Amino acid sequence: MASSSLIVVRWLGVGLLGVGLLGAQNSADDDFHVYRDAPRLLLTPQRLRLLQRERERQSPRWEQFEALISGGAPMAEPGFAWALYYQVTRQVSAAKQAIDWALKDMAEPNASVLRQLALVFDWCGPALTPAESDRLAAKIQTALAKPAVASINDVRGQNARVFAAIALADRLPDQGNAVLSEIVQNWWRAEIVPQLAAGRAVLPREQRYDLYEMLHVLRDNVKMDLRESAAGYFKDLPLAHMTGHYPAPFTGAENEFLVPVYLHDGDPDPADAAMSRAAALAMVAYDTNAPNSQLLQGWLIRDRFIMRGSLGSVYEFLWANPYQPGLNYDHAPLVFHEPYSGEVFARTSWDEDATWIGYFDGRLQLFQNGRLQTLRQGAAVSPVQVGTATITSAPAKNSAQFHVANETLFVLGLAPRSEYAVEIDDQELELLDTDVGGTLSVPISGNGEVGVRVKLRGSSAEGVKGMMADEIK
Repeated sequence: MASSSLIVVRWLGVGLLGVGLLGAQNSADDDFHVYRDAPRLLLTPQRLRLLQRERERQSPRWEQFEALISGGAPMAEPGFAWALYYQVTRQVSAAKQAIDWALKDMAEPNASVLRQLALVFDWCGPALTPAESDRLAAKIQTALAKPAVASINDVRGQNARVFAAIALADRLPDQGNAVLSEIVQNWWRAEIVPQLAAGRAVLPREQRYDLYEMLHVLRDNVKMDLRESAAGYFKDLPLAHMTGHYPAPFTGAENEFLVPVYLHDGDPDPADAAMSRAAALAMVAYDTNAPNSQLLQGWLIRDRFIMRGSLGSVYEFLWANPYQPGLNYDHAPLVFHEPYSGEVFARTSWDEDATWIGYFDGRLQLFQNGRLQTLRQGAAVSPVQVGTATITSAPAKNSAQFHVANETLFVLGLAPRSEYAVEIDDQELELLDTDVGGTLSVPISGNGEVGVRVKLRGSSAEGVKGMMADEIK
């Protein structure tokens, strides 16, 4: 596979992220009343027609999903799986399975269960008797009446509330307006968007699928795109998601997975890998024409990574569109730097034996020769040449020096949002800022290897330059 030397560097920062906030729809003009006919959740008429055609064509994704359902396999999310099968086949027996699951006695529904209850109510409506419909609606409404999610970064909990409000809109006195406006205006715009602008990792990467489900159902039902108020965060999120996977695949029980970054001990979790792929599929479906989505699609459509398990196969069938063209993913950037979050993901190629380096959540990882190393905080990593860039870390936050022959130097692990004096051989001293994660990007001009010295600015530029000169004598 040919390697690319393209480097993506987004100098957006807080200022440009704020442009999206200023351009957001005025909250006074928002209308969150839901009047659309069921199915409202995820299954637009176009998507449902595509899924029904997949059944007619007996596509591999349909055959896998159908085999699990007809074979009676225990499904990871039974309400979701049986209700989707009913929508595609209109087999009343499938709806009965979903309804029986939804109406059985269970502990107080968590976010995952509440979301499935809403899906069963929305998707299996024609098969519900009036008594069953009333019972299920009461169950959902009781859960919805509980206090709103307490944790700011519980995307999954907010997603479940969105699903419940939209599914029950006809039974709510305000057609869902109160619940949806609270989530969009008070949670998303007032809490999440400012945190994103400040560079805080407030949206957990393991809940990106829940985020994109919410984006889909809000756009489908109230014509609102949450991305508009955080344009900087979403602009290259497909690339951030794609590059934030290790090069070598992991063999699970049913299929191979591309593994998203993680910091826990031991082997990767196949369920996390499945939901990371589901998130990528939902990203492509949300904005199919964007160049970054087309690169992501090219990365996704390899048959060896089709999900075949009881969890992933449902999402694979729901979201994957093998007829959507994708761009060759080996043209994706080898170095991806997100200045307002501080994340850096780099690899020597898009081959599976590539050396990969990642800097995220304040931690540095190196994947090399099939082994993953999570380095202790403050540890230095030897320079890695990636296309036209050099990626390295600083053994100390205050000063470091390097020898570089590439066009760009990325120094990881410096003091966040700080000004550094940078001196390159035979060039004037520059003052450059690190991003929120402590990454310094240094452009290198000229030919051949040069010395680069960086020092945290603690006095005047001339004083710093003098101190640097003394250090290298």
